[in-house]
Amino acid sequence: MQLVDNDTFLKQLGSLFETTREHGSIWLTHKRFRYDGDDAAMASAEDGEDTREYPCLIRATNGKEINLSTRVEPGHLDAFHTTYGTLLKSSMTTLRKRDKKREKQRAEDLARKKKRLADPIPIEGPKRGSGRKKRQRRLKAALKQEESRQRAAVKEESRAKGKIL
Repeated sequence: MQLVDNDTFLKQLGSLFETTREHGSIWLTHKRFRYDGDDAAMASAEDGEDTREYPCLIRATNGKEINLSTRVEPGHLDAFHTTYGTLLKSSMTTLRKRDKKREKQRAEDLARKKKRLADPIPIEGPKRGSGRKKRQRRLKAALKQEESRQRAAVKEESRAKGKIL
């Protein structure tokens, strides 16, 4: 990993984006830089907040031969992020668009499933004689639909609890 200054990092990152314009991937990572090699201790509620400012370590790699990193001091972070953001915006023009057709199909399938759960299954026909099997199939389908409704309600309730917590 090659540690370079901020301007050199941005120039080399721009050239890295240019080399992977047609095909390839770039991985960017951001981490808080710590000076000591010890493990980070979790701060408890009584200790209060940590008011120290740490530098930010930013890494870029194409997964093969190019590995870049830079350390941005807290005072220079705003200026660095403005130029870094501009570079990222200008380099993201080659991204593929999302497959909205597949998303639309999933949404339609979900809507169809919800509608099927909402519509009651009519149980009609004689209990004996002609049409008995048809009535039994509908009765079984109605029971299965009710179980599905209950499972969906439990799932929705657990999602709501998860969002609240």
